[in-house]
Amino acid sequence: PYYVNINQSLFLEAYLHSSDPNLTLFLHTCVASPTSHNTTGGYAIIKNGCVRDPTYAAYYSPYRHTLRFKYNAFQSLRNNPVVYLQCELVVCRAYDYSSRCYQGCVRRSKREANS
Repeated sequence: PYYVNINQSLFLEAYLHSSDPNLTLFLHTCVASPTSHNTTGGYAIIKNGCVRDPTYAAYYSPYRHTLRFKYNAFQSLRNNPVVYLQCELVVCRAYDYSSRCYQGCVRRSKREANS
């Protein structure tokens, strides 16, 4: 566990351990939730590559296989003293501009309700 105060900045780094230098990482979804096994009802920091938390900031990394970002700790969900951060990352071929890594934020359109 990592203990922080409310509004303290949390700095995170994700690293892909691979011998292939032509891979890149993309932060697809990152959710803070009160349990380690369920993100339903959690607080989305990133969803579908879209920033949802105003305190989120990405940081430069000289390596394609490393992601760096931060966000501020907040009052935990339902006043729970523990928050689990669960992130989904996508691995893509570098410079494959049709891959999910290069699409960025994708807002899903809502379906129409037919009678």
